Amino acid sequence: MNLSYWETKTWFSNIDFCIVGSGITGLNCALNLKTRFPKSKILVLERGMLLNGASTKNAGFACFGSVSEILEDLNSHSEEEVLQLIQKRLKGLNLLRKNLGDKNIGYKEYGGYELFTKEDQALFEECTAKLPELNKMLEPLFGEAMFSIQKNSFGFRDIQKKIIFNQFEGQLNTGGMMETLLYKVQKAGIKILNNVNVEEFTEAKNSVKIKTDKLEFLARKLLIATNGFSEKLGIAQVKPARAQVLITKPIKNLEIKGTFHLDKGYYYFRNIDDCILFGGGRNLDFKTEETTEMAQTKLIQQKLEELLKNTILPETSFEIEHRWSGIMGIGKQKNPIVKQVSENVYCGVRLGGMGVAIGSLVGKELSELII
Repeated sequence: MNLSYWETKTWFSNIDFCIVGSGITGLNCALNLKTRFPKSKILVLERGMLLNGASTKNAGFACFGSVSEILEDLNSHSEEEVLQLIQKRLKGLNLLRKNLGDKNIGYKEYGGYELFTKEDQALFEECTAKLPELNKMLEPLFGEAMFSIQKNSFGFRDIQKKIIFNQFEGQLNTGGMMETLLYKVQKAGIKILNNVNVEEFTEAKNSVKIKTDKLEFLARKLLIATNGFSEKLGIAQVKPARAQVLITKPIKNLEIKGTFHLDKGYYYFRNIDDCILFGGGRNLDFKTEETTEMAQTKLIQQKLEELLKNTILPETSFEIEHRWSGIMGIGKQKNPIVKQVSENVYCGVRLGGMGVAIGSLVGKELSELII
């Protein structure tokens, strides 16, 4: 880059903390660092024109995990680990709401529903049988029973007559959430540069040399908050997972209200602005969806439309307004990775598809690694 003296001095000199990734985690990390070190110079780098991961591309679910997801987690994690995961989600959402305000993020607690197809009779019976045990396990966190059984009163077709209701689940406006967060960060005097892709970094004496596709510079500390893109920066425990989403045009007299999970959470939908936002289908082709490419596939988009037409809106005509993809960061374990990578490099990644719930908390924990 052809930088002037002023540009070099203002943006790329004497940087205390450089944060890679301007999503929920990265921006919360920046805010917490600024609170702890008010005189520090903080630079946030973002590879996209907008946030290019999942922070502005998610479905806006303020959730803790459906019953079938929690039971699946209990098969690969201890009960204590699962409790800690759900506690993090609760703590993270409370922190998000406190920091940004329910009005600014469009938070609505309509509750969440888990649906089971008629073919999923065995899974439905397993989940309903485990409800008393799960409610007892989670009651210390929420103060009362989280899950209950309700009638399928939404007109869904080929779905079990009973569905599981989570009274504490909510939804929010993803755009409003990130707009409010960006405003707070910029107001705090933290610099954000977009369209800058970090290619690699190397440890230097008491600093980190950061190479981007535009220029190279030094920072005293480097904090990685790129989640689904973290593998490209050498964090091998994180794999990208693409989530494909579509949204309908407004539907007259839409009565569906809440957040909905289907097929162990691999499909999910909600109401927003008289439309249905519907995403998922990664389980149809795990290998292809292990990518950072922002695209859609015919296989998954056709399945989403088929489920909309035959199951979710069987008696309602609709049109698709828009389609998009987001990139999550997942791994063999559900717990996020918040650690020191080397002498001056730290990371807060692997949010496991729960970035809305835990991003604020992971960002805070990442900043607290700096002593």
